[in-house]
Amino acid sequence: MYPDLSYLFHDLIGTPRDNFLSIFKTFGFMLVMAILVAAWLFKKELKRRAELGQFTPEVVTRVANKGLSAVDYALNGLFGFLVGYKLIHVWGNLPQMQRDPAGVLLSAEGNFLAGIVGAALVLAYYYYQDRKIRKQPPRPQTVALYPHDRIGTITTIAAISGVIGAKVFALIEDLPTFFADPVGVFFSGSGLAIYGGLIGGFVGCYIYLRKHNVAILPTLDAVAPALMVAYGVGRIGCQLSGDGDWGDPSGPVPEGWWLPDWMWGYNYPHNVLREGVPIPGCEDFYCTVLPELVYPSPFYETVMAFVLGALLWGLRKRLTPIPGLLFAIYLVLNGIERWTIEKIRVNDEYDVLGMLMTQAEIIAVGFVLAGIGMGIWAYQRKRSEPGSDAEA
Repeated sequence: MYPDLSYLFHDLIGTPRDNFLSIFKTFGFMLVMAILVAAWLFKKELKRRAELGQFTPEVVTRVANKGLSAVDYALNGLFGFLVGYKLIHVWGNLPQMQRDPAGVLLSAEGNFLAGIVGAALVLAYYYYQDRKIRKQPPRPQTVALYPHDRIGTITTIAAISGVIGAKVFALIEDLPTFFADPVGVFFSGSGLAIYGGLIGGFVGCYIYLRKHNVAILPTLDAVAPALMVAYGVGRIGCQLSGDGDWGDPSGPVPEGWWLPDWMWGYNYPHNVLREGVPIPGCEDFYCTVLPELVYPSPFYETVMAFVLGALLWGLRKRLTPIPGLLFAIYLVLNGIERWTIEKIRVNDEYDVLGMLMTQAEIIAVGFVLAGIGMGIWAYQRKRSEPGSDAEA
């Protein structure tokens, strides 16, 4: 397994494990890749739908050569302070940073003097740039902004609100641990629930889109394939790092199994959670292996997500005339996929109306029901439009 990039480069080119590259955790790296992939696909589809007239641009008047405001100075100064405040602290605590980057970065510890220096340098740079800008007279500009022109902001909002949502849902699954150390647990780098991320990202983006009068249904349709593909990319990080999303014990590989053995059962050596038993002779930081083979459920989810993402991408043009239907199908497929994989995954269960269900299974059922209801509503909505093919 590759809990961080030092283990990956060790296998690729033979560099030592647990070197400076261990700062970069494999799961975090793949999470960033998932966000970038989603943003790229999302932008392509938003642009296509804008060309078809599904979006009305927002006309915005800007003032060129206006210069920076007091808020700009304050935000950039704060950014410079935080970078300086943490940079020296990180350098002085490199071993701890290698083990727990999120714990070091999100802690309140830092170097105050370095923070002041960092803020001063950033403010000096922006003051120099501001003076250059103000040498030109202010000039009003009117621009028409489509949703794909705002993809950077939308992606940032989705990422931040998604991480918060993922963290909150993960905490709900283990409230005793959270109540024992609320601040430490919330700001730790571990524990993210994918459905919490989807719901949190949706809420954050919905508020932003409504503020700018962006049509919601075409936007949801545009993001559906991107979400599914990005989910598969993120699960690659789970599989490579061994972050605990593995399945139940698989037993020995059956006779006649023609695929690689690890696709049936895997023991996740060097997993990032350091769970299992010690690896004989290993002196690295991540030196454990599971005592028995388990189903590599993240790998299964990656395959399913890519197949379903390709299906949604293939359907997107055909279903464009019925806003909301593609996203409804995404909800149903997402729910079915997660319900299926939960049958072989390790997770806490809750008693729901006499049935034992995991948190993900409960939400998966909700997704399927919501998708069916939304699909019927979208079709009936289109059918009721004057002159529609469905009405005829």
